[in-house]
Amino acid sequence: MAFWLFKSEPDAWSWEKQKEAGAKGTEWTGVRNYLARNNMRAMQLGDKGFFYHSNEGLEVVGIVEVCALVHHDSTTDDPRWECVDIRAVRDVPKPVTLKDVKANPKLEKMALVTSMRLSVQPVTPDEWEEVCRMAGLVPAPQ
Repeated sequence: MAFWLFKSEPDAWSWEKQKEAGAKGTEWTGVRNYLARNNMRAMQLGDKGFFYHSNEGLEVVGIVEVCALVHHDSTTDDPRWECVDIRAVRDVPKPVTLKDVKANPKLEKMALVTSMRLSVQPVTPDEWEEVCRMAGLVPAPQ
């Protein structure tokens, strides 16, 4: 299993909307960056991810799970763009802010710190454990 971070502007697609989508989940559409698309190509069913509110909030607010493998992004006719489907798993008890992530030396190499603009990012197992610990999820969901 691999771990990921999915960024969304809450005014465009919020954690609340993601939860409302239910067990079926939703396509993670609109990604127009090759590295982010390639990250989605690497995903497997059951991979977990952080749901991160960007621009507004700047914090990890939930845990998601990949529920459909990479497929054509339905919001475009361009065959280069693909997406996965994700579903909400649970809220985090305590949102983890970007400020908290940046202040934690264990997370100094996390893509959220080093590649802040990337909308779909890999998260290492150690980073997953640490952010989950900061969020009050011990043990971390696997």
